[in-house]
Amino acid sequence: METYELKLEEFSGPIEKLLELIEGRKLEVTRFSLAEVTADFLGYIESLEEVTPKVLADFIAVAAKLILVKSHTLLPELKLSEEEEHEITDLEDRLKFYEGFRQAEENLKKQWQKQVAFGRAYLANLPQGFYLTQKIEPADLLKEVERLAAELESFIPVLKQEEIKLITLEEKISELIERLDKTLQGSFNSITGGKERSEIIVLFLALLHLLKDTLVRVEQDKLFSDIKITKS
Repeated sequence: METYELKLEEFSGPIEKLLELIEGRKLEVTRFSLAEVTADFLGYIESLEEVTPKVLADFIAVAAKLILVKSHTLLPELKLSEEEEHEITDLEDRLKFYEGFRQAEENLKKQWQKQVAFGRAYLANLPQGFYLTQKIEPADLLKEVERLAAELESFIPVLKQEEIKLITLEEKISELIERLDKTLQGSFNSITGGKERSEIIVLFLALLHLLKDTLVRVEQDKLFSDIKITKS
């Protein structure tokens, strides 16, 4: 086996070498195939000479995962931690990704050998852009800035300003007393007719306050029926 050398153009790292061993045996990228080629991969590491510590560390990191896979395959009852399961799954995913990457690389090589130049037909229908060498007038620049500002404004939520009517308990107590002074009696439905929910709640609290102070008497014939109010 050839001595490993780090080459930027034809890099043969641990993932690539592991994939070569799997493809050489015509195996799928699974845990069983990883366990089967573990010995071959470890043998390849032992054959390496004059390898930089960083590159060798990468190989050892992959070898450690392979040993873990091999151990789990030989001892199915061996329980793996969540981190160990993640490491094995990560190695499988990386191998599958790299396998597809290599196939794409081969296809690109074939296409490049057939046609070494490509046109820009896909850019033909795109709108005209802005180039640094293009002469542009201030009015055109202002127009583009206004267009951009209008587009950005669509992302800003619209804030609606509404007047909030404050309803106090004292006001509603005075309103009930004034109304009963004129009519001596009334009903809760007649007093709250056409009012908003929040105001009805405050009116009910005001009625309870007057009832507590024995300033009014209330009657209700049955459950949920109208409440009759009489001034004491």
